[in-house]
Amino acid sequence: MFSEKKTPKPDFSKEQNKISQGTTLTGDINSEGSFRIEGELDGNLNIKGKVVIGETGKINGEVVCENADIEGSFTGTLKVNACLTLKSTSHISGDVITDQLVVESGAVFNATCQMKGNVKSLEDERKTTTEYQKTKAAQ
Repeated sequence: MFSEKKTPKPDFSKEQNKISQGTTLTGDINSEGSFRIEGELDGNLNIKGKVVIGETGKINGEVVCENADIEGSFTGTLKVNACLTLKSTSHISGDVITDQLVVESGAVFNATCQMKGNVKSLEDERKTTTEYQKTKAAQ
């Protein structure tokens, strides 16, 4: 009665998907696992894992992921929740939002970049300075 066995749900977060060199894919992809792109993707990629764009890989579109290593080409909007690593062979253009950014020498980075996380905005810094000056003047 109470001893029914429940089948565990598969954990897709450890699975890696791959678009091989010579393959061109047009459309949007959503996945629980990681992705390696050696071919071309013209569309959006929304995954919970890591994205690796190999040296022959190209993406045109929007990518949302946890971590990313880029060796190839990316054009569009890139939103990385944790760490973005740009290898020396990478070419990036568009908009980047990430928590951490690592850029190797030789990487081409023609993008606007917004760092999120513990970085104070300039407006917050101004408010803190103004409040400090008011407190000091009142003494």
